[in-house]
Amino acid sequence: MPNEPKTILAELLTHLGFTATIEERKLDDGGLFLDVKTEESGRLIGRAGQTLGDLQYLANRIVFNQNPEAPRITVDVGGYRAQASDALIKKAKEAADKVRKWGDIVELEPMNAYDRRVVHQALREDPDIETQSVEVEGTDKKAMLLRPKRKA
Repeated sequence: MPNEPKTILAELLTHLGFTATIEERKLDDGGLFLDVKTEESGRLIGRAGQTLGDLQYLANRIVFNQNPEAPRITVDVGGYRAQASDALIKKAKEAADKVRKWGDIVELEPMNAYDRRVVHQALREDPDIETQSVEVEGTDKKAMLLRPKRKA
């Protein structure tokens, strides 16, 4: 029987030399949220959340390899993702206001898949704005374009 995602993440953190506790909660979209509490949160988050993103990717790969039916997991450390998401949503909504005001396309900086998903979700219901991810040459990230929604 495959291990639970929480157990897999705990073992991964132990192998990496971290002492941590993990709180688990189900998400509305069927996913699983794992919040890590540790004294070394800065090291685990990394620069601009890069280490945290890598940890989430590895945990999801291990979980999926053991059970392809397992829910997608989101890993957070000390509320970092919530704060970063709030700031990103605020930035996306300000950019959407510029699109509405000027009618021009606004490009947000290159970001990882998780952050792009946050922006897409934040503006999904906006009747005036559509979002699109575009490749950024020389990186593994994509930028977000916000543009006026074409009226049918």
